[in-house]
Amino acid sequence: MTRRTFALSLAGGAVTLRASDKLAQGREVIDKTIEALGGDRFRNLRSRTETGRASSFYHDRLSGFSVARFYTKYLPADGPEKIHQVQKQVFGKKQDDAVLFTASEGYEVTFRGAKPLLQDRVDQFREGTLHEIFYILNRRINEPGMQFKSHGVDVVENQRVEVIEIYDSENRNVTAWLNANTFLPVKTRYYHWDETIKERREDVTHYTKYREVNGLMWPHETARDRDTDKLFQLFADKVTINDSLADSFFELPNGVTFLKP
Repeated sequence: MTRRTFALSLAGGAVTLRASDKLAQGREVIDKTIEALGGDRFRNLRSRTETGRASSFYHDRLSGFSVARFYTKYLPADGPEKIHQVQKQVFGKKQDDAVLFTASEGYEVTFRGAKPLLQDRVDQFREGTLHEIFYILNRRINEPGMQFKSHGVDVVENQRVEVIEIYDSENRNVTAWLNANTFLPVKTRYYHWDETIKERREDVTHYTKYREVNGLMWPHETARDRDTDKLFQLFADKVTINDSLADSFFELPNGVTFLKP
């Protein structure tokens, strides 16, 4: 071995060591986040119900506002489903308008019947779930190929944060900013390809107003942006966990009328 190849070997080993250190540091920070969220209480989370007000936006202008209830139930992480979560979003004071996402399908449900959601909206919900920080930490944490890489400390939204980049085996990538003192998620970002406009788009989610809920810390305000434009906000007045939500609650009623998309 020449001096030059020996020096290159040492340099390559140092790079590998630094990369390994960043992965170890990233996992250490993520473990602190799980503990901050509630430890075993968070790991064993089965369901949550968020009640409050939801706002939607179009081109940064308010386009919808409603009383809302979001019911989320986690499925076994080793199940065959595409995602291990189902969700029912109920809107209006009379709770007579709902959007239902099963593990593979989506429907808009009203008194008229059930209308299948377009596939791109179902896919968007699925990808959004797979990129969500709480879903990753609760259901995907031990998934083969999942890695957490530390990028050190920064300041975001007037908070000192730990910056963590998350990768999975299918090349999904999420950047998470975690409060450096509490280790609670402050903000996440991921990119996705929009087949309609043939461009890459940026999705950012902000988490604020954490409160304790039966031993868990959960954000009561969530805001989503797309390409810097406001997309959605949820202001939760109440959050409960591990409610007895039957499987049938996340299924279409027997004899429901199917409407055309």
